[in-house]
Amino acid sequence: MSIVKINALTVPAEQREVLEKRFASRAGSVENSDGFEWFELLRPMEGTDQYLVYTRWRDEAAFQAWMEGPMKAAHQGTAGGGEGGQGGGGERPKPAASASTLWSFEVVQQAAPKQG
Repeated sequence: MSIVKINALTVPAEQREVLEKRFASRAGSVENSDGFEWFELLRPMEGTDQYLVYTRWRDEAAFQAWMEGPMKAAHQGTAGGGEGGQGGGGERPKPAASASTLWSFEVVQQAAPKQG
């Protein structure tokens, strides 16, 4: 079965729009990765300032390959211009999140709506 990675990002209220725009500008950057199955950016509605970045992968090896390749390049400002896809030199923008925690899960059961 698949694995799920959830990155819990603590995002101050004044940085929420910045975070969402950065993710929107990177649309498509993970979808072509081998073993990638699903992505969701979850905005908190109440009770927390943490956004959840949900990704689902075929296996741990596929996730690690993405982390060491495309994700690492994007966060270092190479292979496409870095955060927000801006390209060029200059200073990288400061992170929108003030903290980050990565959770890992193995999918042991799943269900989908019945077709009918």
